Amino acid sequence: MIALITGLLIQKKSPEIVVDVNGVGYEILIPMTTSYQIGLVGEQVKLHCHMVVREDAQILFGFYRIQDRDLFRILIKVNGLGPKMALAILSTFDSDEFVKCVHANDVTAIVSVPGVGKKTAERLMIEMRDRLKDWHVDQLSTPMEQFVDDKEKHQASLIMSDAQSALVSLGYKPAVASKAVQSVYKDNMSVDDLIRHSLKSI
Repeated sequence: MIALITGLLIQKKSPEIVVDVNGVGYEILIPMTTSYQIGLVGEQVKLHCHMVVREDAQILFGFYRIQDRDLFRILIKVNGLGPKMALAILSTFDSDEFVKCVHANDVTAIVSVPGVGKKTAERLMIEMRDRLKDWHVDQLSTPMEQFVDDKEKHQASLIMSDAQSALVSLGYKPAVASKAVQSVYKDNMSVDDLIRHSLKSI
């Protein structure tokens, strides 16, 4: 089983990314919480992985934090809740946020996950309560502030990723494009402006 992958991020189209490890490209599915945290195309990444083996496929799931990978493994053991739903949950909450919801019996928050109805959320609360009773949560974390910050980072990441892809399509190497984009990016800059300024800096 593959537990950890470290390599060059060469494609990022959430929820799927491709990581080049010594010339071999690994397709990895990631939650949005991980997408916010990893770097841009052309940068090094390290992901904690879980591999799902089926008759027709071998699927790698990757997570920035090992706690999120561990929670994913707990979630997929719940009857009727597969990897796709577990990924959706971890795209809405990181592990600490989800555990706090379970401890607070916050069904409303769980229902916010796409595809999770009230009955599923209530059953999930019951099944997860015992499984997570010993889970340590960082009491210093501030989920809402982190969520807002992550949303802003995600928007910036999308803009820079689009600009970098445009530069690569023009013939520039990914590392050169990434360096140029990051050196000139400013808050609220559009993709077109970012491409124009990046070209001037190269």
